[in-house]
Amino acid sequence: QVQLVESGGGLVQPGGSLRLSCAASGSIFGVNAMGWYRQAPGKQRELVAAITGSGTTNYADSVKGRFTISRDNAKNTVSLQMSSLKPEDTAVYYCNANIVVRTLVAYEYWGQGTQVTASS
Repeated sequence: QVQLVESGGGLVQPGGSLRLSCAASGSIFGVNAMGWYRQAPGKQRELVAAITGSGTTNYADSVKGRFTISRDNAKNTVSLQMSSLKPEDTAVYYCNANIVVRTLVAYEYWGQGTQVTASS
């Protein structure tokens, strides 16, 4: 059994910063790509940023230059540093990971979501 546990969401003024973290735990053999998605009210879930096991990153155009994704392979964690937050960044943010469990089968896992609100 594998769990993704997120932390770090909250309320911040426009222009401010927040850092999200996500830790994977359980019967893990290996972790492939990890990423962050978000879903605003009335909108579809969208990719924010992703990072491969070797550190290659990919960002949505809307967050390039403002958000930075990183991971710690030894701890099976992924973080998202968000700066210059805008009201349109307001959403529930979800951690995602492709994890190889001990039966050597890979599955997609999601965190429970954490609310990020950029508002004055």
